[in-house]
Amino acid sequence: MSASPRPVTTHPRLPARRGGGAGTWWSKAVLRAVEEAAFSVADLRRGRTLARAGAVGSITVSEGGALAAVTDGQDAWTVEVTVPVLDDGDAAAFVELVAAESGRIGALLAGQLPHSLVEAVEEAGVELLPYGGELGSACTCDAWLDPCPHALAVLTQLAWLIQADPFVLTHLRGLSRDRVLRDLHALTSPRDPDPGSPGDQPALDDEVLDDLVVAEDAAVRAARLLGRERPFDAW
Repeated sequence: MSASPRPVTTHPRLPARRGGGAGTWWSKAVLRAVEEAAFSVADLRRGRTLARAGAVGSITVSEGGALAAVTDGQDAWTVEVTVPVLDDGDAAAFVELVAAESGRIGALLAGQLPHSLVEAVEEAGVELLPYGGELGSACTCDAWLDPCPHALAVLTQLAWLIQADPFVLTHLRGLSRDRVLRDLHALTSPRDPDPGSPGDQPALDDEVLDDLVVAEDAAVRAARLLGRERPFDAW
């Protein structure tokens, strides 16, 4: 039986923009990781300049990485960046922690990453926010070191995408938005108890299930709004 294809999401090219936005705490954390990954200040500045100039094409995000083209002068280069995915145990722990507190899934679908959720995830030993050493890259340019400025440009724009939609971060970690919602639904749905062991099955948390249903409906409305206007004015 063939394996199911990995889910991918393609984000359209971001227009040129000026820096100076405050950003969110989680996008700042990702940008710090990008700074840590850079080999020199000059490379980092060049990457930021390319990102702000809109030189990065559409970014395709998949489990464990992203792919994009970067235009630099008269040349165009293909960049692939990688981020370690969560193993099955860590992925399950993340979903359980999202379901553990009412409002968390609604916050994620509204484009927010609750600090309390990230703290709980870290306390459980799960790495959600990346650090510099986790960010891998490969570029078709002839730079000797990675990440090159083109890869830094893509990583910078990924941080902007993560600011607007934290599910970009979970997708990079191996948990696409659809998978998170599916796993949450499976976790909070009632199960038929085993006749031989009554009471062994956990009771359905009605508040969590209701929150998920409301959040799914809100996601549809949010997607329509994001289709008309995407707020990428951070950093």
